[in-house]
Amino acid sequence: MSTVPAAIPATTEAVRRILFFDGVCGLCNWSIDFVLNRDRRGDFQFAPLQGETAQALLEAADTADLNTMVLWVDGRTYRKSAAAVRVLWQLDPVWQCLGTLLWLIPLPIRNLGYTLVASNRYRLFGKKDTCRLPSPQERARFLP
Repeated sequence: MSTVPAAIPATTEAVRRILFFDGVCGLCNWSIDFVLNRDRRGDFQFAPLQGETAQALLEAADTADLNTMVLWVDGRTYRKSAAAVRVLWQLDPVWQCLGTLLWLIPLPIRNLGYTLVASNRYRLFGKKDTCRLPSPQERARFLP
């Protein structure tokens, strides 16, 4: 892993959590919209796995495997269902409870379900020609 790119604020308080996603995936874009609409504290920032921030902060295997979301928290990365659960834990109490229920499912089973959906996501939810463009109000929360 390399250093944080200049586009990312230097303090860890400014960069609480970065959720990396496949920028051209319909399901991934829906997921980002879901988090944006429920992240009342503004804890999450977002970056495509195909972007500069992902190249700077993640291992090469993470940016090569577009079949998973990656959550980066203070230099630590979470993948697949572990990332999804940790995202839910940061949202409203209802979503925190859902995250806890999912956490009770053994990791291999959670990740099997995650992988089944991820491997069929383009067929089920579509694929876009370009990465998601944030609205002017969202722009500060998206990293290159």
